[in-house]
Amino acid sequence: MYSAESLGHFVDEYLAFLHETHPTSATFDGVHLHDDLLEDYSRQAIDTRVRELGAFGRRLAAIDPAALTVVERVERPFLEDDIQARLFELEDIRTWERSPQLYAELLSTSLASQVLFPYAPLTERARRVLSKLRQAPRLLQAARENIKEPPGLFVKIGLETLRGTLRFVEEDLPRGLADVDDLGLLSDLADATTEAADALRGYIEHLEREVAPRARGAFRLGRERFEQKLRLEEGMTTPSDRLLAIAMRELHATQDAFRREAGRLDGGDPHEVWRRLKADHPPVGALVSTAREQVNELLDFIRRRDLVSVPGGETVVVAASPRFYRWTFASMWTPGPFESRAMRAYYYLTDVETSWPADRKEEHLRDFNYGALWAISMHEVYPGHFLHYQHLRRVTSKLRKSILFAAASFVEGWAHYCEQMIVDAGFRRDDPTVRLGQLAEALIRLCRFVVGIRLHTGDLSVEQGMRFFRDEAFMEEPSARREAERGAFDPSYVVYSAGKLMLMKLRDDLKASQGGKFVPRLFHDSLLGNGHLPFPLHRRLLLGEDDRGELLE
Repeated sequence: MYSAESLGHFVDEYLAFLHETHPTSATFDGVHLHDDLLEDYSRQAIDTRVRELGAFGRRLAAIDPAALTVVERVERPFLEDDIQARLFELEDIRTWERSPQLYAELLSTSLASQVLFPYAPLTERARRVLSKLRQAPRLLQAARENIKEPPGLFVKIGLETLRGTLRFVEEDLPRGLADVDDLGLLSDLADATTEAADALRGYIEHLEREVAPRARGAFRLGRERFEQKLRLEEGMTTPSDRLLAIAMRELHATQDAFRREAGRLDGGDPHEVWRRLKADHPPVGALVSTAREQVNELLDFIRRRDLVSVPGGETVVVAASPRFYRWTFASMWTPGPFESRAMRAYYYLTDVETSWPADRKEEHLRDFNYGALWAISMHEVYPGHFLHYQHLRRVTSKLRKSILFAAASFVEGWAHYCEQMIVDAGFRRDDPTVRLGQLAEALIRLCRFVVGIRLHTGDLSVEQGMRFFRDEAFMEEPSARREAERGAFDPSYVVYSAGKLMLMKLRDDLKASQGGKFVPRLFHDSLLGNGHLPFPLHRRLLLGEDDRGELLE
């Protein structure tokens, strides 16, 4: 027997459940009903979440397919996979039992969201920060109880992130709340900050003394779990050995293109050409101002060439990365798509630390050479993540709008695709460093594709992964090591290149079906207007409900 529940009602209740159990994600969605809460990762809460997800799965299965609209028939399988993906994460992947970084990043981003985005008066947001700080010891106690024998690398990364979170709580957070004029509230914040900082120090010490010496867990997912993760989260059913073959094919093709571009520059060896170009970078302290100029030029080019619509209304601020997030080179922080009014977004870049020795500063900035920085600005701002966010604000479907349903292969695939798309359209065509920078970034993403698969389905070590990035993508060794380590704790980073390739195939298939009527701007606008669903759903929405085309070839 089918129930009388509509799919729309189900989506409303399921999203409300996800917002309640993931309050930090709710904030980043622009929903502020749970801003005073931190996630509950106690074992009891996890068990309850599993039961409730199972109940939602049964409710969805009871909805009559005959009562669905054409679009709902496309969306329903995605909801089924989303529920199964969340159960798979909790019961099989079990990041909550393996990764201290999960808890550190959750705390820091949850607190930062209340400072960065002025969706409410500062005093009101400060009270929510106070509530979160008071819950920090509970969150870290759950981490103590849950994480027993993690991979050693996960402890290393977790400690780095926890120390960054501690600096953020003690130094950056008070500065962000400095304009609060309620003395009682400030006193309570100071007390809660001390308690949270003490809990962080205690957990750091616990990891160093109790957990690290016996951290012998395996980081590999294994072929079956790796493929299942991609299937449920991204709709990708291609076997991992076939994915690896595609990745290697694209890597070799991109290396050939890099060699040709380097040869046109001065006919020299590509390794030597790139080594020399990497020395041409913004000086210390000028990274942010350089990127700001790039963003303005990119926006002007997109408008002049009519590549994709620029809705307007929202603004982006280019700034230095906050301390708690300095483990990443560059990032884009956007207000939630459900926010009732436009707010500023932030494009963060990590410049050097003044305390670093000169050789480390130079090493860091080499990866921000002008060619690579152009590609990063394309990826993060125009026409990448920030422009995607501007379109997402105008999507009406909750299912396609919420970041809780975002397919990483589409979100990152779009941004990575944009790097090549805008260069192919002629951006700075007389500046060879721009094309080389785009190709260099593509090489890094393709190495992620290869290394991520081999780390989790084969026997590649992190050290071997580092050498692969260094030798195949011409990276500095510290950066190559950071990339390889990320592959161990973030297997989904394979989807940057996979998403770009799936998007390009969708574009080519649609172009073939439309003949001479294909218009790039209309394609890009339609794609972004459909929200951030997995590519199988984008294909069915753009090519027809009965599309059975391959995602990759």
